[in-house]
Amino acid sequence: MSRRNRLDAVIVGGGVVGAACALALSEIGLQTALIEAQAPPPWRADRPDLRVYAFAPDNAALLGDLGVWRAVAAARLQPYRRMRVWDAAGGGELRFDADAFGRRELGWIVEHGLLVDKLWAGLSATDVRVQCPARVDALEQLDDGVRLRLDDGSRIEAGLAIAADGAESSVRALAGLQVDAHSYAQRGVVAYVQTERPHEQTAWQRFLPTGPLAFLPCADGSSSIVWTLPEGEAARIASLDDDSFDRELTAAFDGRLGRTHAISKRVAFPLRRQLARDYAIGRVALIGDAAHVVHPLAGQGVNLGLRDVAALRDAIVRARARKADYASPQSLSRWARERKSENAAAAHAFSGINRLFSNDSVAATLMRGPLLGLAGRLPPVTQALWRRAAGLRT
Repeated sequence: MSRRNRLDAVIVGGGVVGAACALALSEIGLQTALIEAQAPPPWRADRPDLRVYAFAPDNAALLGDLGVWRAVAAARLQPYRRMRVWDAAGGGELRFDADAFGRRELGWIVEHGLLVDKLWAGLSATDVRVQCPARVDALEQLDDGVRLRLDDGSRIEAGLAIAADGAESSVRALAGLQVDAHSYAQRGVVAYVQTERPHEQTAWQRFLPTGPLAFLPCADGSSSIVWTLPEGEAARIASLDDDSFDRELTAAFDGRLGRTHAISKRVAFPLRRQLARDYAIGRVALIGDAAHVVHPLAGQGVNLGLRDVAALRDAIVRARARKADYASPQSLSRWARERKSENAAAAHAFSGINRLFSNDSVAATLMRGPLLGLAGRLPPVTQALWRRAAGLRT
């Protein structure tokens, strides 16, 4: 490839995090390519995606900056104004209310497929070079860049390569970056349900000895559930007939919203924590699930990934303002250390919460409810917890 055709950055992986990264780098003037193995299917309003996110305000602002959030909101979006968290063993309840924080909402529930659809629509209005379907077969680190060989034999050379190709990232492997993985021996059962009573624009979470059960409010009045269970129990629950599933789910949720009725298929996915030991090597950087996979109990996975994007964009802007090489190992190292530290702290905190609440030991049972109740009675604590989850600095 001639130097004239060399790109500033190439992103591998066109999911939510990768597509947002391509838009963000294009917006600050980088000549960017996006490589994706498979084009995403068009989003359809009549086929809700089982994968939903509790989207935080800082990331809504990021997508607003990228010109995408308005299109997402126009298609389908459910704000949630309250959160209620309690333990099956009793004790107090942890409450978060938008009114108490002076906001219209705490966040939004949005489908994965809708986000990807609108991000790709945004890409079509930029000069981002999208190569799809395409896979990376080889990666070569150069003194001042990287060279990727694709499965069709073509090559791309850029100043920076960014791996956003998921938990099984091929780019991470080609770069020689290692991960530490831990299986929770749990699965998350996801589905859509109708409830007898309205969801009240509230995100609900009940901690059971088998794992947390979350009900997330959706725009059509239904709820998206994420039911964390030991692997064997998850398999049993996922295979129940609809009537039996409805009864067991209603009981597990303590009838908080009355009777429940499943309105979609059920899918169970394995849960793990996976953290890359390094987020950057040479001129290759990891973002999103390529860098960190966390427990879904706090709904922070995609939020952490988009914060990787925002932080990387800002680091590049600062480096260019200094007329420094934004993609040099030295420039990437500070960004990598900060993101690794923040994401690792979050991942281990979620693991600790899961351990404390997903067991029936006497000591843990006696502690859980009172701890939630105490936190719920201390407004500064709830404010700090929510601001942290929302990506807002205190």
